[in-house]
Amino acid sequence: MTIRLGFQIPNFSYGTPVSELFPTVIAQAREAEAAGFDAVFLMDHFYQLPMLGSPDQPMLEAYTALGALATATERVQLGTLVTGNTYRNPTLLAKIITTLDVISGGRAILGIGTGWFELEHDQLGFEFGTFTDRFNRLYEALEIILPMIKGERPTVEGKWYRAEEAMANPRFRDHIPLLIGGSGEKKTIPLAAQHFDHLNIIAGFDELPAKMDAVRRSCEEIGRDPATLETTMLLTALPGDFPADQIPAQISQRAVAGSPESIAEQVKAKVFDAGVGGVTINIPGYTPGVITEVGAALRGALDG
Repeated sequence: MTIRLGFQIPNFSYGTPVSELFPTVIAQAREAEAAGFDAVFLMDHFYQLPMLGSPDQPMLEAYTALGALATATERVQLGTLVTGNTYRNPTLLAKIITTLDVISGGRAILGIGTGWFELEHDQLGFEFGTFTDRFNRLYEALEIILPMIKGERPTVEGKWYRAEEAMANPRFRDHIPLLIGGSGEKKTIPLAAQHFDHLNIIAGFDELPAKMDAVRRSCEEIGRDPATLETTMLLTALPGDFPADQIPAQISQRAVAGSPESIAEQVKAKVFDAGVGGVTINIPGYTPGVITEVGAALRGALDG
């Protein structure tokens, strides 16, 4: 697994009829693949997020959409950024991700996190609980999911979940790359060091050096080479004439604006030079060609 350049699709409001919605998603995924992006990610949400729109705006179920994207692409890796553990029984999620891996010919990524969007939980009937509850549920879910996707048959009788010699067949490969998103230094980063291939850092630019220090410490504490835990940062790219000084304050530490070349320069200075290994971007709306232009500039910054 290598993800140095990822593309996230967080928004399905394109001003088109519903009949044209998914063709627009396919067009973005194909353009990202042709532009050399390593992975395409969808959000795992059922309602649109408050920062991006009202709850009733279009939101596709992630794994149904990823299965369709697997047949519309050939090379790019596919996953969620990230799956809310609270939304699916872990045995079901293991089955879903191994199925996506078969459909895609070995291109699935299992991105997973605790879940956090309380409105979805309340309105759709998922148990939310406390932050500690959700983290404990994630720990327990991993006791089931990780063995299943390796072809083992776990038996678990836990507080939150149970499984008896659970299996997931067919499987395309014995290891599906594991990704977690977040930046918590007490729970998320140590968990990433222990179990995961990739950490997608959700933090501001100013926090990145400290977060990378925490990654190194967590790896070294368990005898892991920090270089074996890949890292990216998730950010929003605003290409074109969008004035940098008009970026909303709430995302100013996680967004870059300007020409593709300017975006790449900012990402190099603020992300790569802080020690983060790569970047995953989203771009509001869809204008054909923009993903290609921004991708080419970012590739240059990564390789330079």
